[in-house]
Amino acid sequence: MNSLQVWLAIVGGLVLAAVVGHGAWQTRRAGGKTRLPKPSAADAASPGAPDAALAAVAPQPLHQEPSFDPDHAPTEPIPLEDAPVAASVEAIEQRLVGVPAALNVPVRRPAAVSRIDPLIDAVARLVPEQPLSGETVLAHWPPSRRAGGKPFLIEGCNSQTGEWETPVAGQTCSELRAGLQLANRLGAVNEIEYSEFVQIIQRFAEPLSAEAEFPDMLDVVARARSLDRVAVHHDAQLAMRLTARQGQWPVSWIQQHAARHGFVSGPVPGKLILPGREEDAPPVLALVFDAQAALAEDPDQSWVSEMSLVFDVPQTPQAEQPFNAWCASGQALAIALDADVNDDEGRALNAGAFALIREDLDGLYAKLAEYELAAGSPAARRLFS
Repeated sequence: MNSLQVWLAIVGGLVLAAVVGHGAWQTRRAGGKTRLPKPSAADAASPGAPDAALAAVAPQPLHQEPSFDPDHAPTEPIPLEDAPVAASVEAIEQRLVGVPAALNVPVRRPAAVSRIDPLIDAVARLVPEQPLSGETVLAHWPPSRRAGGKPFLIEGCNSQTGEWETPVAGQTCSELRAGLQLANRLGAVNEIEYSEFVQIIQRFAEPLSAEAEFPDMLDVVARARSLDRVAVHHDAQLAMRLTARQGQWPVSWIQQHAARHGFVSGPVPGKLILPGREEDAPPVLALVFDAQAALAEDPDQSWVSEMSLVFDVPQTPQAEQPFNAWCASGQALAIALDADVNDDEGRALNAGAFALIREDLDGLYAKLAEYELAAGSPAARRLFS
């Protein structure tokens, strides 16, 4: 056998081996494909039953019932990506019914405009010699609408509609009125504040050729003190203190976890707020922590060990369930940040405490409504401010 025949034999052997190998690879490839079994008649009749093959590989969800019980709290803080998106309050008490399973960010609506209310205002009339244009009224508008610690409002009676409203350019006012708020959280109007109000309104009325009529000072002060007593006995601001169990939290971590539940930056450093359903309305909740830590250049290197979740009761309507939001937000943050939950005096808050708080709130809401100061109403927001 010459060399040419030897090379041809070698090449033929290689080609034969390649053909055999390719056939074996194709057979193995075809055998490696597993078909999902077709559903049986019984399976087809039960569309809700999961496919057996999929159920075998489907991940099983991890469920942990949220609780304020420190014995069942996680030993390590929950990372942001693993933190619960929303917390149910069912673990607090079965009586807390109707609690939302999530803290959804609501669609916001325009806020009600503050109006003079004889219930909480001392009202002075300003009667001009002739109707006044909005431009004329605004040209003599008082530079400050406060008398001491009390705000006041000015309204005009629209000559066309007869409605009381804030004067605007292009409209005509047949009459004006000014209302001094009788009380707020600083206390009742006193004689000095009322005298200052009278002087401001008289200076406002003179260039408008309007005659000002004021209620009697003694009557105003007496009404103010009576209203202040009602406010003092029916005011409530609840604070839930969250304290780190282990070490401290970076400010950035607090901000990230709070943002997951709808909180945004507040008007001052160290204050995150949960906005209300109305534009420019007071916040439903406020999460407050050290302002100096919040001012740090690097929030990852600024640490705090305590913060407070505050609920200003008279500022939000009961129908919006602010108490449920307070409980759910506090519970979610306590779980995510591994925090103890106490009241503002350091006493532990448990399921029974929250149930009692709810009962007290229901009574408070009813009392406020009796006085025509329902929580979240413009009058209540002004009085409890």
